[in-house]
Amino acid sequence: MIRLLKRDELHVVQEVAHATWPSTFSEILTLEQIEYMLNWMYNNQQLVENFEKGHAFYGFFENDKILGFMEVEASIQASSVLKIHKLYVLPSLQGSGIGQQLIHQAIVSAEVHNNNSVILNVNRFNKAVTFYQKLGFTILKEEDISIGNGFLMEDYVMQLEVKH
Repeated sequence: MIRLLKRDELHVVQEVAHATWPSTFSEILTLEQIEYMLNWMYNNQQLVENFEKGHAFYGFFENDKILGFMEVEASIQASSVLKIHKLYVLPSLQGSGIGQQLIHQAIVSAEVHNNNSVILNVNRFNKAVTFYQKLGFTILKEEDISIGNGFLMEDYVMQLEVKH
């Protein structure tokens, strides 16, 4: 079941991120960069700040256990785009359809907000690129983002058109 998370539930986002990142990124990022990014993106203050800015956090639950999550921001770029900031599913459940259901939720949110497309950034070397392409996302461009400490995010910006 997918549902919106409340502010006091954001700790479950941290749980999934910390359980997912080491196996997801161990072949493409150093352990130092993984730890740096987890501390930067998933600290309590940053998550609460995003929540208070209006980002929606969706959790995928089964029997009250969090199995995956997604963070989205609607109405960016003159209200035409919904951005998926984060989407992760526990490693043992990747390929089970949970990610696809979360993407469907993003599309529904985009329709509700009259967004024309859904965009996201994904590491260019992440296997998830293929997952997004299978769901209809296309690569718009490459983007290198300096995030401090000498680290770089080497991403694709991907987009899915929303049909109303």
